[in-house]
Amino acid sequence: MISFIVPAHNEAALIGATLQALKAAAATLAEPFEIVLVDDDSSDATGEIAAQAGARVLPVAYRHIAATRNAGAAAARGDRLVFVDADTHVDAQVLQAALAALRGGAEGGGAGVRLLGHRAWYERCAETVFIWTFRLARIAPGCFIFCSRAAFEAVGRFDQRYYAGEDVAFSRAMARRGRFVVLRQNVRTSARKLRTFTALEHMKLLLRFALRGRRMLHSRDALGLWYGERRSERS
Repeated sequence: MISFIVPAHNEAALIGATLQALKAAAATLAEPFEIVLVDDDSSDATGEIAAQAGARVLPVAYRHIAATRNAGAAAARGDRLVFVDADTHVDAQVLQAALAALRGGAEGGGAGVRLLGHRAWYERCAETVFIWTFRLARIAPGCFIFCSRAAFEAVGRFDQRYYAGEDVAFSRAMARRGRFVVLRQNVRTSARKLRTFTALEHMKLLLRFALRGRRMLHSRDALGLWYGERRSERS
């Protein structure tokens, strides 16, 4: 079985389209699959919408992305795990390429990332830079990560010391174990982190990281980009 694990916090506005796209893509695989929606302390209808869409809903109250991903994996029944963010659309080509990579001996991997909707020229440029940077570094963006369960357990799951950057730590751990690939196919994800936070806020975050390093990722206090409540795009 393939287990799709979708962590979510207050994602009622987006989760329906995400699950619809995921189910349509998974249906083309001709293999059994399940979708586990890990509802992390939502105060909206995220869980109800996911259940109506056919997902198995696992309520938790961590507000900690690594712990939420790990809880979903522990509850999942599949021998292949695919982690998909609640604002990310996955198509059949990506899933087929991921399964082919696992059958070919890869421990796991990820995909390139494009932004949903209209993109300004500078956003398209940033996409290209990030795609090639992540591919060359063999780092899977957290919005789409796949692996075998055996490899997931062997590397110790997602490192719960990190409130962000757990995808980078996981990718590096997997690459040390064996072949870890970043597919040429792309998933599409929301641009809300870029558009709901100002350029100054992004620069401040980068400066704090430059001064404090990975220690900054050990608490969500300075990680409003991931844990803040602003969810809609600025006009």
